Amino acid sequence: MTNANNDITIYIDSANQREKGHQLAESLTLPISTIRTNDKQQLLVLEDHLAYAAPNLGKPISIDFTQGKNAHRRQFGGGRGQALAKAIGLKKGATPTIIDTTAGYGRDAYVLATLGCTITLIERNPILAALLEDAIQRAQHNKETQAIAQRMQLIHHNATDYLTGLSPKQYPEVIYIDPMYPSRQKAALVKKEMQLLHQLIGPDTDSVELLESAREIAKKRVAVKRPKSAPTIDRQKPSTTVESKNTRYDIYF
Repeated sequence: MTNANNDITIYIDSANQREKGHQLAESLTLPISTIRTNDKQQLLVLEDHLAYAAPNLGKPISIDFTQGKNAHRRQFGGGRGQALAKAIGLKKGATPTIIDTTAGYGRDAYVLATLGCTITLIERNPILAALLEDAIQRAQHNKETQAIAQRMQLIHHNATDYLTGLSPKQYPEVIYIDPMYPSRQKAALVKKEMQLLHQLIGPDTDSVELLESAREIAKKRVAVKRPKSAPTIDRQKPSTTVESKNTRYDIYF
């Protein structure tokens, strides 16, 4: 993995994690800092997980599939009756292979893996990819999430380039796209996790190209997650839609 942001440093919290920290520093081409600071961006190599810290985020952010919101959604998310599952086409006797082209925090991918899907997560940002890889590895060592995490494969790559590089034998049944939502004007209205996504990933500039590639490659459908009131990508009319309280999934067969 490579990183274009030279403002980020790696801080190793424990001597036990020194080797892991140096491996990350080499793969991400980031410098190591011997000082934990609150006024700079840092990837924190802690005793039991990775975290990302930045001045405007407050508490460092990490990804955890074994507890918290992900555990709650696994246990009480509604199973195959929830909108996400319907959008993907999950039904009795049908558990499709999926490529999630915009993995982000991996939450939707994790839910689909809990429902039995084999899913490839594509994340082009190196810091998010590192946090995701760390979370998947920890989930693989947890008895309750081990089988789920084994159905999740992470690829650090540009999604459009990855899709166009696949051979027909590698084409998935379903491709999932969750483009970056437009940034709100009032920062107080934006959760710190979304602030981090906007900070690391930046604005959505290639969803049109990604949708075009996905529609050429998906064997069965492309599902695009949108805010309920948002326009379709490039005004491309979907075959159908699935809606929840605040979200709409545009489905292209």
